[in-house]
Amino acid sequence: MDTSVELLGDARIATPMKGVTFVAPDERVLVDVSAGRVKADLIEGRNPAAFLKAGPRSMIYFDPSKLKAALVTCGGLCPGLNNVIRSVVLTLYHNYGVRNILGIRYGFQGLVPAYGHPVVELTPDSVGGINEMGGTILSSSRGPQDIDEMVDALERMNVGIFFMMGGDGTFRAAARICDAIRQRGSKIAVIGIPKTIDNDINLLSRSFGFNTAVEMATRAIASAHVEALAYPNGVGLVKLMGRNSGFIAATAALAQRDANLVLIPESDFDVEGPHGLLQWLEDRLGRRKHAVIVVAEGAGQRYCAGEGTDESGNPRLGDIGLWLRDTITRYFAEKGIELNLKYIDPSYMIRSVPANSDDSVFCGFLGQNAVHEGMSGKTGMVVGAWNDEFVCIPIRLVATGRKRVPLDGKLWNSVLEATGQPSLKPS
Repeated sequence: MDTSVELLGDARIATPMKGVTFVAPDERVLVDVSAGRVKADLIEGRNPAAFLKAGPRSMIYFDPSKLKAALVTCGGLCPGLNNVIRSVVLTLYHNYGVRNILGIRYGFQGLVPAYGHPVVELTPDSVGGINEMGGTILSSSRGPQDIDEMVDALERMNVGIFFMMGGDGTFRAAARICDAIRQRGSKIAVIGIPKTIDNDINLLSRSFGFNTAVEMATRAIASAHVEALAYPNGVGLVKLMGRNSGFIAATAALAQRDANLVLIPESDFDVEGPHGLLQWLEDRLGRRKHAVIVVAEGAGQRYCAGEGTDESGNPRLGDIGLWLRDTITRYFAEKGIELNLKYIDPSYMIRSVPANSDDSVFCGFLGQNAVHEGMSGKTGMVVGAWNDEFVCIPIRLVATGRKRVPLDGKLWNSVLEATGQPSLKPS
């Protein structure tokens, strides 16, 4: 694995930061900390794979008095976007003395002249208190834009560091932007800050907004449990975020411990038949008179898959929550069995809330470290958490795939233990 990070040039300017512990230029964090993996690498004559550690550097590349930086937020909303914006602005302004900071409105559209979105000046005053607000003060958008047009805009504005907050689609675009900048010989640093509520970004331990999402999701599960207990054969059905991975559904189920069945994209299931979901639910109601089902939005797509792709190039999902609601209701009606099903989809409410205190702290670290790496002249990289450290990861690695819940791992096995759910596939 090539974990090297591209540099715009040598860092020859002494940092204005004082009284902090600086990170050594070659300080690294092991990708795999297991003793067995490290020993195997050493025996075979290889250096163990390691990420460059993020943090403030004693020498920087950009002259703060002449630098202009820009920020953009792309894709769906996520708790913590404003916290990251605020952290980036305050770090640039107060720690480095950068006075020219621009906010790009409405995602990548803000770099394309045809849309006519004006840029906004970002200062400590303009970002004061935004950490208490949900959403993003810069607004967002989805969809690809012309790479050359975007790079043209960055050059016209004399941007030196471009901070991009987004997920895998944004980072695929970021990789192409880096290629175009490199081909032109421009000195523009591109620093990615990973944003996905689903916690599914490759090679990252955690993404911001995830803990807030889990906290809110547990409230939905608790409400579904109350509703299920209140009526004969009560069923609480909760649909949570998770296009390709079930981290939110699995973690929220463990946090609340009221779910009896958790369905995630990584684990296939049958609906009909003696081992299917409908038979399991009928048996469960016969024994306990209530049930709570949690389903991630990307689960069961073989039953309700959408058509085509969305603006970000992702396959369109069918609504598994509504499909299950209607299928379960019809099944029990045809059998003449009483059913009281309550369907809860808190997705947009969760996405739009402010970050909780834990995510707020995490966002602050991400913003600070993104600035430190940008100021030192690194480019084509994402700053993220790995093995309890903040590290620099090449965008090309992050954009290669998505993280998924291992079905033989601790998280999923803990869910199976907590719910007692059987396999819904024939053995």
